[in-house]
Amino acid sequence: YCGSHEDLTFDHLIPRSKGGRTSWENIVAACSPCNLRKGGRLAHDIGMHPSHRPHRPTTFQLQEQGRKFPPNHLHDTWLDYLYWDVELET
Repeated sequence: YCGSHEDLTFDHLIPRSKGGRTSWENIVAACSPCNLRKGGRLAHDIGMHPSHRPHRPTTFQLQEQGRKFPPNHLHDTWLDYLYWDVELET
């Protein structure tokens, strides 16, 4: 909504509480303050508008994004969200 690239969360354009689905077409990235401000409301009802329209990426687009990372690359920001039963080497 504001264009920030910091502290991003997933936001449902149509909130789940209003029947919105978790789908490519209903999810945008939003900073935490914008997500909290919007809450369970429709963005346009409170004068907020996503900076990009959500869309389902093609297989080619996903592959192109994946090729930007080395094989077996795991970004440090994912470590807290994945379960590991062994200590990871860094």
